[in-house]
Amino acid sequence: MSRWLSSEKVLFGITVALVGVAGLAIYAFSRPDSDARPNSKRPTAERSKPRVPTRPAGPGRVQGFGRFGLWWDGIPEQVKRNRVDTGPHTNISPSDYCGPEACQECHEKNYASWSEHPHRWMNALAGASTVKGDFSGDSKIEYLGGEASFYRQGENLYMELVRDDVRHVSEITQTIGSRFYQYYVGRQLEGPEPADHPRYSEDHVLPFGYWLDREEWVPIVHVHEGGRVSPEGDSQSLDYDPFAVHENPPWTDWGVYCDQAPDLYRSQCNFCHTTFPVGDMLVRDQQKMGLYVPVVLHLSMPDYVAKATPHLWDSNRQPWELADSEFASILREYRTFDATQKAVSLGISCEACHLGSKEHAEDKSVKPRFFPSSPDLAIQTPDRQMDFGRTHANVNWTCGRCHVGGRPEFAAGMSTWNSTEYTDATKGSCYSKLTCVECHNPHEAIGPKWSRTPAEDDASCLKCHQEYEPSEARLAHTHHPIDSDGSRCMNCHMPQINEGLQDIVRTHTIFSPTNHQMIEANEPNACNLCHVERPIDWTLEHLKQWYDASFQEHSLANNYPERAGPTAIGWLKSDKEYVRMIAADALTRTESTWALTELFGALDDPFRLNRQFARIGLEKMLGIQLAKYGYQFYMTKEQRQEPIERIREAWDPAIFSSEPDGS
Repeated sequence: MSRWLSSEKVLFGITVALVGVAGLAIYAFSRPDSDARPNSKRPTAERSKPRVPTRPAGPGRVQGFGRFGLWWDGIPEQVKRNRVDTGPHTNISPSDYCGPEACQECHEKNYASWSEHPHRWMNALAGASTVKGDFSGDSKIEYLGGEASFYRQGENLYMELVRDDVRHVSEITQTIGSRFYQYYVGRQLEGPEPADHPRYSEDHVLPFGYWLDREEWVPIVHVHEGGRVSPEGDSQSLDYDPFAVHENPPWTDWGVYCDQAPDLYRSQCNFCHTTFPVGDMLVRDQQKMGLYVPVVLHLSMPDYVAKATPHLWDSNRQPWELADSEFASILREYRTFDATQKAVSLGISCEACHLGSKEHAEDKSVKPRFFPSSPDLAIQTPDRQMDFGRTHANVNWTCGRCHVGGRPEFAAGMSTWNSTEYTDATKGSCYSKLTCVECHNPHEAIGPKWSRTPAEDDASCLKCHQEYEPSEARLAHTHHPIDSDGSRCMNCHMPQINEGLQDIVRTHTIFSPTNHQMIEANEPNACNLCHVERPIDWTLEHLKQWYDASFQEHSLANNYPERAGPTAIGWLKSDKEYVRMIAADALTRTESTWALTELFGALDDPFRLNRQFARIGLEKMLGIQLAKYGYQFYMTKEQRQEPIERIREAWDPAIFSSEPDGS
């Protein structure tokens, strides 16, 4: 597959060269997880010649993202002549979509299971049937010196934040999620900000969410990455201050505000939380859409926009007569589409994966395609052939349109926290053949916990790796008894090192437990995630003996200051917060009571999420509720000292073994 993808990249490059484009511009209105900077210039696309009112001799302007090209002046004839013949079929425009209810009559079973799927409730309008949080008025949360309360008046729900003389009141308009937490989107009704601030007219993600299992309100994570404060005086403890007056980014410049306000729902979040026509997404989020598109794909922006949103296109002008700034205005409009007005549905519905299926709903003989088709597109392949069905590449790109992006990374490149599973998957070798739906039924909810058995997980791997089907071969490969944890494929090749919503979950990068980058960097390795009590030299000895693996001694010496001690304890002392998080999870998951002293220390970690996961693990391991001792993971450092001391007194580590069991 790598050779195929390489040829596709070459084809895109040759196409660009043939039409005489000097280079490809990068869209300045990038998502927050891109490399764009706050002062990026407005979008431009390079021309082969200066723009003139008449049709330029060159091909016009184009933006390139991976194998995707967005042509501002229309797709050149040279490209059209070499495209795959897709016929008149179209499945990318708003008029091609029919909505999930049109699928229900014929696909009743899939519709019923989808109705209970977290995808369905990824985003919904706030109402009695969708809101799961406690808005009784009796539930409050104290945080960073302020207090948030949650209440209802009639059918309306409100979130009120008060600290000193600063008061914010927002009305809940939408919900996000329903599996572990529910977050809320709302518009501000009262506050100290000027009356023209967008918070009064636009939906923003609100700072507190409801933890469904625990039935309590908590600060939300990974949304308000800007405007954070450090109550601990530590760079790793930066927390968003929801009680502060909202001054930045400047609300007087709508463009800057859209780019820089991390909680403005329609410009930052609804791309993946709702279902938009795929043509809209090709214009809205070109970087993400182009990241893993399996073939060279071109879209004529003027042709598509004129049909999909005619009110944004001046039919009396040719596209090459529009200045860059006029295209920038159109791109801005697309990027900031409000899902309640422009999306096919809130939440992830049928046509997010199956694309526009209106023709199919009206005529069952017309089967849905799994890849975009439209006269406004030009698809290029080396042999000018294209399979639009349920192919390996098409199915994976269905997931790869949303579950991608940038996250903080471990030494070996895999993400430290979730939602970018397909990006992680592509960093391993198995996805040249493996599809996402091999493990994840897209029509059925996983549930609160992974429902497949370890044997079923192994079976997915053994479909390709049949040489390990015999028990003798698997025993020789894993060096662990059959059906033990150490014999399971995923425990070694997809270990639990990824921060999920309330659990540490498996990475989707399939890699070897001998990976030198992870081991040499003193970051979590599969062996010591189970054998938490063993020193790293024990691990190195076995990896050498079993797999003839060797590692750079100078890296080990630099990165393991305490090589004789338990490896997991060393992780717990790491200066990397994500390593400490995995350490606490591994120690509590293996019920390492001998490490209680260190684990109680994790309740005082400067990073709030680490304290939350340490709380989850300790409560499960010890069968207690830390709130009983007055502890909350979101307390300030000063506030949590007394509760932690009470916990230490009640659970004196001295009554447990002071040394790990070396058996």
